Amino acid sequence: MIYTMGIDIGSNFIKLVLMEYSENSKIVDKHTEKIRKRNPTQVADEMVQLMLDKHGLKYENIAYLASTGEGDLVKRKRGHFYGMTTHSRGAHFFYPEARTVVDLGALYVRTIRINQDARVEDYKMTGQCASGSGQFLENISRYLGLSIDEVGEISLQSGNPEVSSGICAVLAETDVINMVSRGIKTPDIIKGIHLSIASRIIKLLGSLKAESPIVLTGGMALNKGMIQAIEETLKEGSKNFIIKAHPDSIYAGAIGAALWGGYRHYKLLEKQAVAI
Repeated sequence: MIYTMGIDIGSNFIKLVLMEYSENSKIVDKHTEKIRKRNPTQVADEMVQLMLDKHGLKYENIAYLASTGEGDLVKRKRGHFYGMTTHSRGAHFFYPEARTVVDLGALYVRTIRINQDARVEDYKMTGQCASGSGQFLENISRYLGLSIDEVGEISLQSGNPEVSSGICAVLAETDVINMVSRGIKTPDIIKGIHLSIASRIIKLLGSLKAESPIVLTGGMALNKGMIQAIEETLKEGSKNFIIKAHPDSIYAGAIGAALWGGYRHYKLLEKQAVAI
């Protein structure tokens, strides 16, 4: 048995997992920290050390520490893996039958088609200025006086959603301000935003020629309102995709990094054995 670590540094959160790597790998522990105004490099290093201390481990006991996301900010990593690669592997860890992954990130949304081995075959993604991102949703929530954890449940209360017409985040935020001034109810505004994001996701899936089942990962993956909006939009378009979201979906990138790190560890050992 060996231990691997995966650390995913996003724009708002850092996610860390400690795993036992084997043919039946499992999560030993996991932890998330909101960066706020702190130094991400320092926060990441402290998270790694706290995880080691918690389990009575030393850095030398970790076969491979792999980063993803903003990996340049991780001091003691042995290697780095691209986000699409790690989210795909994390989704496959949750649901081995997964063939499409939707990474609902803070700055963009990525739709990824994968094979049975969790390797990326194709992808499509939104631009960073798009209003289809987690950061946009968080900004709107803050404007409406809500926490990001509240918006999913509040969206489910909507009876007459008002969909934003803005594709650019700035224009969409202007739409929301106008909705508030017109007295549109908060649940209807939030549901409208979810439907707007869902519409963009469905277009990406169509362009990708996505296959079912579709696994949601990232910060918005457990947002009940977002999931409902995606399912409703699919139904309207007569799409019969199966949508899945795991309780640990936010850790998909970190899990994928830890798993690919373990795979690379053994490949390096094989090369060393051949060299000898």
